[in-house]
Amino acid sequence: MTPASVGFQCPDDVRAGNAGVRPVRQTPLLRRAGRQFGVTTVSLIVLNVAVFVVTAVSAGLAGANPLDNELSPVFAQLAQIPVLVQLGEDWRLLTAAFLHIGLMHLVLNMLALLVFGSELERQLGRWRYLTVYVVSLLGGAVALQLFGEPGRPVAGASAAIYGLLGGLAVVMMSRREDLRGLLTLLAINVLVSFLPGVSLLGHLGGLVAGFVATGVVVLARRRTELQVLGLMLLTAALVVVALTVSTLVVLG
Repeated sequence: MTPASVGFQCPDDVRAGNAGVRPVRQTPLLRRAGRQFGVTTVSLIVLNVAVFVVTAVSAGLAGANPLDNELSPVFAQLAQIPVLVQLGEDWRLLTAAFLHIGLMHLVLNMLALLVFGSELERQLGRWRYLTVYVVSLLGGAVALQLFGEPGRPVAGASAAIYGLLGGLAVVMMSRREDLRGLLTLLAINVLVSFLPGVSLLGHLGGLVAGFVATGVVVLARRRTELQVLGLMLLTAALVVVALTVSTLVVLG
């Protein structure tokens, strides 16, 4: 007999009763993370990590230390190098934002994306948030094309993350919330951007683009069609500026 809360139960009866109970299914880890932090944010983190793994494996196959992933042939094909963009390798404007130089660079950026991205995704919704992210990374890329060193490789999600900070500032302003904490964080990060090897231009370009993109969303909050039109025009303008500048430099 099996002890129960009241008296005893026959083991056969217990087994028969348990047979009719459906086992509790564990929710997959990524799905649980998506519910907690936002599907888009988690997907972006997974994509960044996957690209890092690809570049690390590529570096290892090329005879380098996998943690020195910037030595990877794949990394070399995807990083933003303004002069190569000018020569027609336009994909670098987008792909560079999913590269990271070393594990620490990846971890710091992904932690920032998790914290700030999940909050902005909750405020804006998935597709608006994703659009702000893309516009922000393009803003950083355009700033580098306009003012950066032609032959210097640049990589990282920092421009997009700065754009998310700009977006959070717009949301907080629209709600009349205290901005002092966010502005202090921005000031610290801008100062860090002056350190050697850090792309100040990319950060500022992403910040401005994210601020403007989120401003479009907030100003047209009750008109989805205006949000779509405004974000499409902003994205197109950034791409046109980058490609026009590239064309002018080549022709010159």
